[in-house]
Amino acid sequence: ITGELPAGWEKALPTYTPESPGDATRNLSQQCLNALAKVVPGFLGGSADLASSNMTLLKAFGDFQKATPEERNLRFGVREHGMGGICNGIALHSPGLIPYCATFFVFTDYMRGAMRISALSEAGVIYVMTHDSIGLGEDGPTHQPVEHLASFRAMPNTLMFRPADGNETAGAYKIAVTKRKTPSILALSRQKLPQLPGTSIEGVEKGGYTISDNSSGNKPDVILVGTGSELEIAAQAAEVLRKEGKTVRVVSFVCWELFDEQTDEYKESVLPSGVSARVSIEAASTFGWGKIVGGEGKSIGINSFGASAPAPLLYKEFGITVEAVVDAAKSFF
Repeated sequence: ITGELPAGWEKALPTYTPESPGDATRNLSQQCLNALAKVVPGFLGGSADLASSNMTLLKAFGDFQKATPEERNLRFGVREHGMGGICNGIALHSPGLIPYCATFFVFTDYMRGAMRISALSEAGVIYVMTHDSIGLGEDGPTHQPVEHLASFRAMPNTLMFRPADGNETAGAYKIAVTKRKTPSILALSRQKLPQLPGTSIEGVEKGGYTISDNSSGNKPDVILVGTGSELEIAAQAAEVLRKEGKTVRVVSFVCWELFDEQTDEYKESVLPSGVSARVSIEAASTFGWGKIVGGEGKSIGINSFGASAPAPLLYKEFGITVEAVVDAAKSFF
């Protein structure tokens, strides 16, 4: 294992069109993991689950390139902190190995110390975090992340991704695999999501990008910003407003940290300073969104714990809806 990625490895990542079947981003993530395991020799990992009661390292660890993708599966058991620590050790011991580990996003509470060490030690671990919001449903508030996105966005040297569909999930992996001195966290949905028009792997590399816009001159009447499962809601709200004669830009903000790295010119092309009418929607704490929507903008989110109910009912009860976005946008007109 040399640490050099094979030429053209990224071509193995799946791509999707709006006609592709919708799916939960956690399942789309699995498709990416399976694709990467076939072309990236040093790619290995596993999850913290009840089926993995004992951690099993590879029999062929000393001859890693002969190991099959199945043999590269690490059975961590239910030990999130230990799982993160082991992945840190793998990443720091051998730069040619790219470790990933997986659990529910809310269980990063048990693993946060190890994740902070990843950032501090420049260990490029990939954290695959599923069940990313109240959208997980009946498991209830003990399992529903609220403040977690904001907390990891505040952590230095950390990339916090929340992809909306297959193309964005693949884009997050393309970045995460190449970032060997920065850990990446992927927050992934339990619920099925559509493949949205306008999303792309290339867009994810910018962190924030426009997926649809019927305005001209970089002067939309309003900008709607979403992440993950709520990007679809923003896109649907835009269609309602456009039918009423408004010009609307929809922006995916899949990774704040990557957007911060872009040029001022690019940032202005996505979030023009002359447009203060901005609405964000994310099924999580609104903490930090003022940076994106500005002092006059509006943020729709969840600033309380969740509840136990089917996901559609929770979205309605917590106001994470198309109607809420439309009403917030109309307050500017």
